Amino acid sequence: MSGNTAILVLGDQLSWCHPALQQADPEETVVILAEVREEASYVRHNRHKIALLFSAMRHFALALAERGFQVEYYRFEDGLPSLLAACERALAQWQCERLLICEPGEYRLLEQMTGWAEVSGVPVEILTDSRFLSSRQDFSDWASGRKQLRMEYFYRDMRKRYGLLMDAGQPEGGKWNYDADNRTGWRSQCDVPARPQPVLDEVTREVIECVAAHFPDHPGDLSTFRWAVTHEAAQGELDWFCEHALPAFGTYQDALAEESPWLFHGLISMYLNCGLLEPLAVCEQVEAAYRRGHCSLSAAEGFIRQVLGWREYVRGLYWHHMPDYRERNALSAERPLPEWFWTGNTEMRCLSQALRQSLDLGYAHHIQRLMVIGNFALLAGLSVSEVCDWYLGVYLDAYEWVELPNTLGMALFADGGIMASKPYAASGKYIQKQGNHCKSCRYDPKRVTGEDACPYNSLYWHFINRHNALLSQNPRMGLILGGWRKRGDDDREAVLRWADRTLERIETL
Repeated sequence: MSGNTAILVLGDQLSWCHPALQQADPEETVVILAEVREEASYVRHNRHKIALLFSAMRHFALALAERGFQVEYYRFEDGLPSLLAACERALAQWQCERLLICEPGEYRLLEQMTGWAEVSGVPVEILTDSRFLSSRQDFSDWASGRKQLRMEYFYRDMRKRYGLLMDAGQPEGGKWNYDADNRTGWRSQCDVPARPQPVLDEVTREVIECVAAHFPDHPGDLSTFRWAVTHEAAQGELDWFCEHALPAFGTYQDALAEESPWLFHGLISMYLNCGLLEPLAVCEQVEAAYRRGHCSLSAAEGFIRQVLGWREYVRGLYWHHMPDYRERNALSAERPLPEWFWTGNTEMRCLSQALRQSLDLGYAHHIQRLMVIGNFALLAGLSVSEVCDWYLGVYLDAYEWVELPNTLGMALFADGGIMASKPYAASGKYIQKQGNHCKSCRYDPKRVTGEDACPYNSLYWHFINRHNALLSQNPRMGLILGGWRKRGDDDREAVLRWADRTLERIETL
């Protein structure tokens, strides 16, 4: 039997809400899924990410077949170089009359796909990705006429639109944002719940062997692979989080801990971003936990803000400003990425922990990404393109639509303030406040200069000094800049000299 219509399902679109699948007649459709070299290696992807997507794709193919779909699946071992090559082979084999695609999450892919009809010889229709809660057009309409595109105002509109945590048209509890209640540092105040380890089935074990063989030089300790690869298993992970970790999630969501890489975080962003979970259902489940008194309002609001607000906002911002957004470098940051970004071999304890965790597990929570790794990259003026490629490759949940605004805009301030109202720059004191890494570090967060001084400290003031002209235009930076100017000339010079020395020996920190 030949299928009249072919549907390409990408590895980050493994959802029954896929717009082409929702309207498809299984008897007249062939679904194409393909593990191809280009997508697996255009950056140095973490092996956890590759294994997660390959295994989830193979399980989704089985689920499609159970629902009566004809499936053409190409494994990595088949050697196909690109998604286009996979589609051309399937279209010829199944004699399809048209190809349906859900718009991809990355501009580079969309640009490629717009030329596929001419190359393949069949009509290619690119459908709007309806799996998000705010379409690209929705965001453009919201952004139209606004001088500043601040997430907080977008988030409020989304709360009203979907009625989440609302009370008679007003925000639950009388406030939109409870972030001030969610900043407690970690001092081993309570036990961290042990997360259940999933049982790896034969499909996943085969994928892990494949990834280990074909990507030996990519980061990722596959012996620690623990990720859900089906919709049912991902839902189980969400259920566990809501029951066991959500009550403490808000309190400690900004905390840094020696004891656990997970603390009370959801660990579901990778499932949302590849289609194994749906964003509205996730938000509704967390809201229901609050409504039944299982968690605080600040915990529920903080979580929902990340999914309903931040996730949708960064996607909208990405498409609103591409393709030139990727080329922005407002602070002229060009310093090469230190080699220890790929090993974690630095004596800065907080940074070493965050880097090794990211490399080994493909995971770090938002404060590790923003205020430990991203903050160091910002202060040291590391190359924007190199840092963005590192983030895109290392993390399980990273696709350019979500990675680029978060890294280039939020962490590096390279967009000049399109996203953030000020640079997220901080000294070692912030890191000391948020966790217990400093106790195990050879560097002293109280010292600014000298061999034992925390590198974040002098680099912070070096950053403030070298970008004085730009930061002077920002009203939120007035107190910091004023304090720096009031310091004695000798004091400032000593700090800047030490920072210069720190940057000169950055590879040995």
